[in-house]
Amino acid sequence: MKLDTIGWVATAAFASSYFFKQPATLRWIQAGAALLWVAYGLAIGAMPVVAANVAVAAAAVYSSFAAARREHLRQ
Repeated sequence: MKLDTIGWVATAAFASSYFFKQPATLRWIQAGAALLWVAYGLAIGAMPVVAANVAVAAAAVYSSFAAARREHLRQ
């Protein structure tokens, strides 16, 4: 697989996340796309791409769990 393919799939996944109505789904899709970007960044040796997307993935996962916890506490 060409390395560019990983980058293009990551781009498509991230862009498509905005079409999901549920915020939790949007965040999980963004986390997955960010992990694809991490893989791409590692493959091309671009540590700024890796660092930025580790942060994005962590924020997306954290906010998903935080939102789920808030929802659980409301019930």
